[in-house]
Amino acid sequence: MTRVARDPSRPVTSLELVCPAGTPAALRTAVDAGAHTVYCGFRDETNARNFPGLNFSREELRAGVDYAHERGSDVIVAINTFPTAGNLDPWHRAVDDAAKMGADAVILADIGLVEYAQKNQPQIRRHLSVQAAASTPEGINYYARNFGIARVVLPRVLTLPEIKELNRHTDVETEVFVFGGLCVMAEGRCSLSSYVTGQSPNKNGVCSPASHVEYEESGRGLASKLGGFTINRFADGEPAGYPTLCKGRFTANDKLSYLFEEPVSLNLLTMLPDVADAGVTALKIEGRQRGRAYVEKVVKAFRGAVDALERGETLDAAAIADLTEGGQETAGAYRKAWH
Repeated sequence: MTRVARDPSRPVTSLELVCPAGTPAALRTAVDAGAHTVYCGFRDETNARNFPGLNFSREELRAGVDYAHERGSDVIVAINTFPTAGNLDPWHRAVDDAAKMGADAVILADIGLVEYAQKNQPQIRRHLSVQAAASTPEGINYYARNFGIARVVLPRVLTLPEIKELNRHTDVETEVFVFGGLCVMAEGRCSLSSYVTGQSPNKNGVCSPASHVEYEESGRGLASKLGGFTINRFADGEPAGYPTLCKGRFTANDKLSYLFEEPVSLNLLTMLPDVADAGVTALKIEGRQRGRAYVEKVVKAFRGAVDALERGETLDAAAIADLTEGGQETAGAYRKAWH
């Protein structure tokens, strides 16, 4: 078993583990597995995982908050899409209801919605969503100064030295993704899905909506399609991924390849000492579309790693290798070597 030892000379920061809860059952699983905090969304377009069978009714959120609080965990509600012009009520209602249900914080992307939350629900913590794509001290401090943002979720485009330097110039807490799917864009700026489905994660809360997905068997293998377009084709025995445009195989210059991004998962478990050294407050696990077995295993692995880090022990590098997308993992931009 591969292990990575922590450098004992590095300072240890208590890292908060923020875990996905796509359903009430997943929330309970994450809490029981050791999540310090879970994040979830309402069952509508106000959150960026607006898929059938996912998310929470108002009653389910209230029960979930009670369950988490009774066991010492916090709950954050993601209201991280951009409101439709002339139809602000669903987003305003989401902020009001999250506060009413006792949530500990809301994750917001739209600057107008951030202002609404500050004025109408000042008692609830405001976290700036990764969808806002704030990645400079000037931008983050602007939100803190004018809207009382307590934490920013950083885009997955920064190196750890860049995050460390950023933390030197802001008092706002920083949260970074440490495991799960990757986006090829600076978050909040992707509209690829809308070109073939008419829906995008920023506006409708859905990338590659299930209603537009189909799989087709033929003599050439299994084709995955989105909006009638073939996104990928898989040979017999090859794992068939979900069709998203950014992770499709296309022919360009007579060469078939993953044109934008290969199906691969971010995994920073072995880099947690460096993440702590960079001054990060919270570790975010992606995966609100995943099942309870996935949530349980990933949360337990990262909670064990966080606890081991605090005790000065070694970290298990192989604990969750079998859960990475396509069986591959990467450190992404966090370990970027190019300029």
